[in-house]
Amino acid sequence: MTAAQAVLLAVVVLPGTVGAVLALTRAERAAAPVAVLTAGVTTALAVAAALARPALAHPFVAGADFALEVDALAALVLPMIAGVTLLVLVFAAGSIRAAQPRFHGLMLVFAAAALTTATAASLPALLFAWELMGATSYTLIGFRWRDSARVSAGLTAFVTTRTADLGLYVAAGAAMAGGAGMALADLPAADGPWRHVVAAGILVAALGKAAQLPFSFWLSGAMQGPSPVSALLHSAAMVAMGGYLLLRVEPLLASTGWAGPAAAWIGVLTAVLMGIVALAQRELKQLLAASTVAQMGFVVLAAGVGAVSGGAAHLVAHASTKALLFLAAGAWLTALGTEELAALRGSGRRWRVVGVTATVGALSLAGVAPLSLWATKDAVLAGALEASAWLYAAGLVAAALSAAYAGKVLWTIWRRGVRAAVGEGGTGTVGALEQAPLVVLAVGAAVLGVLALPPVGRTLAGALGGHGEVSPVEMLVSAALALAVLLLMLRLPAPEPGWAAGWLGLEAAAHAVVVRPALGLAHALARFDDRVLDRAVTAAAGAVPLLARAAARADDRVLDAGVDATADAADAAGRGAARLDDAVVDGAVEGLAGRVRRLGQLARAPQTGAVHHYFLQAVAVLAAGVVAWSVYAGTG
Repeated sequence: MTAAQAVLLAVVVLPGTVGAVLALTRAERAAAPVAVLTAGVTTALAVAAALARPALAHPFVAGADFALEVDALAALVLPMIAGVTLLVLVFAAGSIRAAQPRFHGLMLVFAAAALTTATAASLPALLFAWELMGATSYTLIGFRWRDSARVSAGLTAFVTTRTADLGLYVAAGAAMAGGAGMALADLPAADGPWRHVVAAGILVAALGKAAQLPFSFWLSGAMQGPSPVSALLHSAAMVAMGGYLLLRVEPLLASTGWAGPAAAWIGVLTAVLMGIVALAQRELKQLLAASTVAQMGFVVLAAGVGAVSGGAAHLVAHASTKALLFLAAGAWLTALGTEELAALRGSGRRWRVVGVTATVGALSLAGVAPLSLWATKDAVLAGALEASAWLYAAGLVAAALSAAYAGKVLWTIWRRGVRAAVGEGGTGTVGALEQAPLVVLAVGAAVLGVLALPPVGRTLAGALGGHGEVSPVEMLVSAALALAVLLLMLRLPAPEPGWAAGWLGLEAAAHAVVVRPALGLAHALARFDDRVLDRAVTAAAGAVPLLARAAARADDRVLDAGVDATADAADAAGRGAARLDDAVVDGAVEGLAGRVRRLGQLARAPQTGAVHHYFLQAVAVLAAGVVAWSVYAGTG
């Protein structure tokens, strides 16, 4: 193993190992420092890996390796994930007070899963990281497990994304059947029909993780988690990884002819509809959650139209911007004890650092020039314009909505004549550890737009694929549109479309279409089991004693009769055998004994004791011998 490969391995193993150890200990005081130190080292290793661009693979199953690789796309995203993790953990060190080992440990394990996802070069590695990322997201969203509502929100997020994740398993099976193997780069080479199945499976899994339509509703409940969790999971990690996966497999989407356009339209429709949802929210974290889904729509749109460099730049710039806004929301939640927009009025003037940095993030989110998301959105929209004028028009509507909900936030936090009051549970303070990461992230939200501007944009397009430079006219149009909408929002009350406040009723629709029918089927099967199968088994069990008793009676009547008959036959046979013994066997024995007695008597007769009798016997025996010899000699 080379030094570069060792660095890549350390990037994913170090945070995972330290996180697992922390989560199993009770080192309250050491947890935050150890986690921050580990995240710092991981960030340095991620930068080194991005520069060295290593790859490593290990045999996993026949025809499939567990492979990791830092290609151009991963080299851009890997430091972003590690860096945001570091800043979020610094913030958490000042805001998370209870169960710190478990919290920081799970955050590091989650970061390790996200880093593995970013570097996965084969489906086995991707599946492993994807599953671990989903499992740890469930534990982090429901971190305050004594609150059943938070646990339920984590379960909703897990089940929803887990259902979509099944697409990856379908894709893996189709890739093997299609002869392409498990390497992500080889998937476009799968046989025709199987290639479409692979693309469909990956598209569904990615849309689920990225909270795109129709899966968007799970992100609303996920806001029940602590603010640092939202800042990492829903800006730079899990949600972002859904869009990242589609950017990585863009050649596969393009090779099918349908998957690319499908992704593009789903992305742009999500950006528009979730922009309206964001505008309708009355809680800051809910607004930011809906805006996250909308901004991921731009990334999905980029993957669908082949604007990979623009999508990657938007992904990175959005991670910094949205992590900043989520952490600012967390700082206000800690200080004021609420995230209701009505209660946050004037909060920007009360805590200036939080207010100013959040303003930078909101202006970037609005697409105001020259901040980050202005340039990166235009890079995506340029690709959309080349593909379809309708896609471009829908993208402009989504961009205008971005400015509208960002303006709603700005109007709230800087409103004059109102001073945000500390509510129940609020601390009234924002510590230095909570403010420092905001400053760093604000810098990123301001300058990361260079990834889509010349000359960096041209270089990135050459490495990743894309559409090169964006037309100055298009950039001026989008900047003017964002500024006009923003000024309008600062002067007029923000519209709050009531029909969109409940996230378009997507969760209710999911319950109506999926959950209730599934539960109804389960109840019907349970009733069938109780009323049919169980009764049949019970009846069969009740019949067994009856059969046993009938068999016993049959035994009494038949077997006993058979035994009696057998006994009679045996008795008759015994009497016959006795007669045979008396008449034949005993007679034969007695006859033989009589003959032996007579022979004995004859043998005793010569034994008279007279010498002359013995002499005569000897002469007779000698004469017999002479006769016998003579006969033998004559015949010879």
